[in-house]
Amino acid sequence: MASKQNSFNQETSSSDHSKQFCFNLLHQMTLAEKVGQMVQVDLSWKEDIKPLVRNGSIGSLLTVKDPHTINEYQHLAVDESRLKIPLLVGNDIIHGYRTIFPIPLALASSWDMDLIEQVARASMAEAISSGTTLNYAPMVDISRDPRWGRIAESAGEDPFLSSRVAQAWVTGYQSYHDAEGRSAAACVKHFAAYGATESGKDYDSVDMSERKLREEYLPPYLAAVQAGVKSIMTSFNDLNGLPATANPKLLQQILRKEWGFSGVITSDFDSIRELVLHGFAHDLKEAALRSILAGIDIDMMGDAYHLHLADLVREGKVPESLINEAVMRILTLKQELGLFEHPYIEESIGSHAVFQNPTLALAEKAAARSIVLLKNTHGLLPLTSHVKKIALIGPLASERASLMGCWNFDGHVDEVETLYEAMQRNLPEHVQFQYNQGCSLDGDDIDLPSALETSKNADIIVVALGENEVMSGEAHSRAHLDLPGHQMELFNGLAATGIPVVTLLFAGRPLAIPDLVKKTASLLFVWHGGTRAAQGICDVLWGTVSPGGKLPVTFPISVGQIPIYYAHKNTGRPIESTGTIQFNTAHRSSYIDESNDPLFPFGFGLSYTTFLYSDFQVSTPKIERNGILRVSATITNSGDFPGEEIVQLYIRDLVGMVTRPVKELKGFQKIKLKPGESRRVEFSLPASQLSFLDIDLQPIIEPGKFKVWIAPDSSQGLEGSFEVL
Repeated sequence: MASKQNSFNQETSSSDHSKQFCFNLLHQMTLAEKVGQMVQVDLSWKEDIKPLVRNGSIGSLLTVKDPHTINEYQHLAVDESRLKIPLLVGNDIIHGYRTIFPIPLALASSWDMDLIEQVARASMAEAISSGTTLNYAPMVDISRDPRWGRIAESAGEDPFLSSRVAQAWVTGYQSYHDAEGRSAAACVKHFAAYGATESGKDYDSVDMSERKLREEYLPPYLAAVQAGVKSIMTSFNDLNGLPATANPKLLQQILRKEWGFSGVITSDFDSIRELVLHGFAHDLKEAALRSILAGIDIDMMGDAYHLHLADLVREGKVPESLINEAVMRILTLKQELGLFEHPYIEESIGSHAVFQNPTLALAEKAAARSIVLLKNTHGLLPLTSHVKKIALIGPLASERASLMGCWNFDGHVDEVETLYEAMQRNLPEHVQFQYNQGCSLDGDDIDLPSALETSKNADIIVVALGENEVMSGEAHSRAHLDLPGHQMELFNGLAATGIPVVTLLFAGRPLAIPDLVKKTASLLFVWHGGTRAAQGICDVLWGTVSPGGKLPVTFPISVGQIPIYYAHKNTGRPIESTGTIQFNTAHRSSYIDESNDPLFPFGFGLSYTTFLYSDFQVSTPKIERNGILRVSATITNSGDFPGEEIVQLYIRDLVGMVTRPVKELKGFQKIKLKPGESRRVEFSLPASQLSFLDIDLQPIIEPGKFKVWIAPDSSQGLEGSFEVL
């Protein structure tokens, strides 16, 4: 007990010392030096940066990744400035630094929090070795519109799954320390509701009820705060008429007061200046005023704080106490990251710390486990010894950059193996193999006769289609979600041969491809899998890895269904009912020219084996509001291959004082089973997780009846019921 007390006292003493250090430093600073800590620029800035760093007018750098350059500017700050305050160095390490991992949406398909945490740690190990100390990730925006390009950076549509993923990213990023004790801060983005932009257009407006905001869109940000994230970035969009960068409700009320967030809040790139374009500020000076009063600590590339913040204080429009609070948070962050003790990077370490074999092995594992098997007619996959001749067709088979996906700035194209190269390496000796591009990726070129000639004697055609790396990501929204260019024409020609077609779809978003799904024999959605994507695909094709991914987002049949997501409301005229007879016809909540059903539902994914769900039991059919729901089922591997299954728990509150979704994910477990093996899977759900917001937006656990499912996806499962007393 004494040792624990001593440890507590030491930690408390260290924390007190750190606060006192930052406090003393703050009180030595001039107003200009304080404002300087709140200014972040990159090397393209219009002013000469070096003298500004030297006189304390800049506190952090952006998108600088060369260790020598970082050290050069760090020496100016530490050796030549008056107060010797080191610089923060911020970068976007979204899904890998030099070793590129699957895009975040793909990693979310693994439903594997340990894997995501490992990926985050490995990414930061590479990034820190080259000087990054602040990582602008993870993005935790709920994304229900696949037209939006940045859905690739998200964990999909569900608040529960996205919250778990957010915590895994934050923990992984911030738990890594190098040999000198240096670490990096995660910066969660984009606060808030950026994923709900109108029409799926990037940067567009968001208008939603506060109920929807709090119940569906804010939970992943809160989960990140509870995981200890050190920084948060505001979003570009306006929310209910107030741009997020100058939104006191978001920043002061919710983030600071309700959630107790004490870390650094930063604007997104130039978003303070954009308040003028929003029509929210007359000029840059007013934009600076609105932003500081709302709670922005760091102005990223906006000029607003640099040019106007000191004057606003002198004019009495901004209390200097606000500046002091912001600077204290920034200094505390620098202290926590060890920058005062270790401001410099050992320049020779970076080349030895990146692209190492263990990291590449992790990238291969992540690529394989992110793949989702969506169709497998007659068990065509995995490829067996019966397959003697394979034709590989399609433009993605020879791509390198496309495999890395969006936000791959530090990945090296020449280090990416193509699918064609990987399949050649992995081919069994008895298999003959031919390749034909068939068509260009997104242009007008197609040579179907040549592709058919290559395929004519094949036992199986493997076709590689989809998006390249610039078709998704920031500012890459799409109005059409079919295959680009002549790819569908190529596929139709191959499918018409009658030879079984295995389709590999590369993309950064869900695609609306119902005709392809109907005609292909097997379909693997491989996303953009990163540096080792090709080998990960081969691992799955030949059965070294049995696919176990599940979709974190609903796939639409057509763009007209968007937004489409599983946790929708029932309405007064649900599609499952007979409707209400009006004007001699049944009127229901449905389309006249399309199904309400998705192409693939949230949580869906097949395996090379099959899983039987049986013996569902609700052990606690009645629970108190402080009780625990306990449900269980037996899962049996009823097929011929070992496999992993993601067993999902859903509930439905049948009657509420406000309407509730038809289903809500409340838990999941990932299990491994050998052929014929069974396992009892149990879930314990505290009644507190059944709460929702009442009419006054206060949390309530309401008595009443519920449905509960243990299921392989959101569209099916074993169903039971329980009651909260």
